[in-house]
Amino acid sequence: MPTVFDLHCDTADRLAWQSLEPQIKETCGMDFYGPNDQSDPAGCRDLARNHCHVSLEGIGDTPWAQCFACFIPDELSRSDSLLFFHHVERYLDNQIAKNADRIGQAGSGADIERILQSGRVAAVRTIENARFFALDPSYVDEAALGGVLMASLSWNAAGPLASGHDTAEGLTTAGFAALKRMEAKGMAIDVSHLNDRCFDEVASSTDAPLVASHSNSRAVCGAPRNLTDAQFDCIRERGGLVGLNFCCDFLRESGEPTFDDISRHIDRWLERDGEDAIALGSDFDGCDTPRCIASAADMPAFQNLLRARFGETITAKLCGLNALRFFSRRIPATL
Repeated sequence: MPTVFDLHCDTADRLAWQSLEPQIKETCGMDFYGPNDQSDPAGCRDLARNHCHVSLEGIGDTPWAQCFACFIPDELSRSDSLLFFHHVERYLDNQIAKNADRIGQAGSGADIERILQSGRVAAVRTIENARFFALDPSYVDEAALGGVLMASLSWNAAGPLASGHDTAEGLTTAGFAALKRMEAKGMAIDVSHLNDRCFDEVASSTDAPLVASHSNSRAVCGAPRNLTDAQFDCIRERGGLVGLNFCCDFLRESGEPTFDDISRHIDRWLERDGEDAIALGSDFDGCDTPRCIASAADMPAFQNLLRARFGETITAKLCGLNALRFFSRRIPATL
């Protein structure tokens, strides 16, 4: 069974949400995070077993490395986003400790390999919309010390570091400083959610490999969250990664996406010599997903579909091998 290395999920936020400070929930405008959480609050607190997309029970025996993003909502101030980050990370710490026989925290590529070899899930910490980096670049150091291996600079709106596709604003001075600090610390730069201007400005500001942790092909589905062919080529040429996003809205412009719709994104990237740049970036617990890959529990059947369509080699590279190779080459810098 091919190893799975999923570059993005929002499961940590979903599990930690109920225990957030009330004013943080009020600022974000929601008391619960995902579907069914309000009707079954006890069913979305524990990583071991839950009704979320990702659980240890759902992963089962599949060899699995999971990037657990701390997704920071756009509504939060820089200072509140730091409090939010600390809360989610503590919650994830507790869940990993509670299930230490089944999951371990990975702070490097070597850790990922070691944990997988032990038969456990490798938990990789990432940040989506690391807006608190704008408080001071030293917070990049704090995140790196805590094991964060990858971070993005925006979500959808204009932010203190960069901007998403709701706006046309560019990389800020604070964003440039954070970017250079991330580069110095060996933290992977995630360009998912950046608008086109910000993508270009980030790419021209660093020679580091780039990762689009959860983005699809705009040539196949015209959502602006997806990558243009030129953006994909830029990532590929630098030795970076693009994670296939299972979000229905980014797979197909209307209607229920099928496996054929998913395959068209992979086909497009393979046509652009992307065999060694493609990966998985599910966006589990952050979106609606197709029936063929509705949760982690569906991964074995999904891999069978991939093997039948693309063969063993492409399936292995897409599902995990490319991501494993990428992170094995990245050695976090010492503080």
